[in-house]
Amino acid sequence: MSEGTQDRPGRISARPVPHPGRWVAIAVIAVLLAMMVSSFVTNPKWDFPFALQVMNFNPVLRGLMIGTIVGTIGSMVIGVVVGVIVGIMRLSTNPVLRGVSFVYTWFFRAIPRYVLLTILGTGLGYLYSTFDIGAPFGQQIAKALGLSSDLTFLSLDVNQFSSTLAMGVIGLGLSEAAYMAEIARAGIQSVDVGQQEAAQALGMSSGKTMRRVVLPQAMRVIIPPTGNETIAMVKDTSLLIALPVNTELFYQVSVIGSRTLKIMPTYVAATAWYLIVCSVLMVGQSFLERHFGRGFGVSSGDQQGLRARLLALRGGGGGM
Repeated sequence: MSEGTQDRPGRISARPVPHPGRWVAIAVIAVLLAMMVSSFVTNPKWDFPFALQVMNFNPVLRGLMIGTIVGTIGSMVIGVVVGVIVGIMRLSTNPVLRGVSFVYTWFFRAIPRYVLLTILGTGLGYLYSTFDIGAPFGQQIAKALGLSSDLTFLSLDVNQFSSTLAMGVIGLGLSEAAYMAEIARAGIQSVDVGQQEAAQALGMSSGKTMRRVVLPQAMRVIIPPTGNETIAMVKDTSLLIALPVNTELFYQVSVIGSRTLKIMPTYVAATAWYLIVCSVLMVGQSFLERHFGRGFGVSSGDQQGLRARLLALRGGGGGM
């Protein structure tokens, strides 16, 4: 046996470090999960077959489609459009625009959505029974001059409109716009200023620079929180019961529960539909994040190439 063989250390018999706490935690979680499943199965008050029937009732499906899905889409469209405008106003050099956007976000972020919808559903009709569209101060001018017309072009009965889905969508959308304004502002500020300067050097206007250069790059930052806000909006449509809007999922299951005296099975049906809709939105959000995240970070192919170059440098070889 040569000296090199004698100096070589023997084979190391390595053993993994024991983690008894992990096994104890797994056992505790398994026992708790088994107890939970057992309570679901053995407690007849859950009445899962009836909950499945409630999920397929026509009023519930109609409330899901109109109040929940359509309400979410309409509220998010208003929230995103108004929010982006308010967010751009916050970044304006005009102090008036900055002040208006600050007051808007301050007000709607401070008011709970249930309180806002209650005010729109009941208080607004009490304060203003009709909403008139016409010449500014037309009624006062017509009264002072003794004109036969009060210069009003369109009159809307607020009490009839206040309990509709449209009013709920407007209320939720205006509230959402305050949060989307901050999200849009953060996304715009994440884009390097040099991008705007380069676009302006090419002769682009400020509006075109925002649409073609800044916002597409800001979407990488805007999409994740916007997806979270959309999922939250699906759940917040249950607050439309404050108006009240009867074409809404939670309203319909509440009526069925009160009529059948099976409260929990109807709530289980609503919970199941919320879980399904939010799960679909989460999948869609992941695809959008992947689409707008292209070109940022390191892809798998780049990681393999980088690993190969590092190994080559470690071995003392490898050219550029």
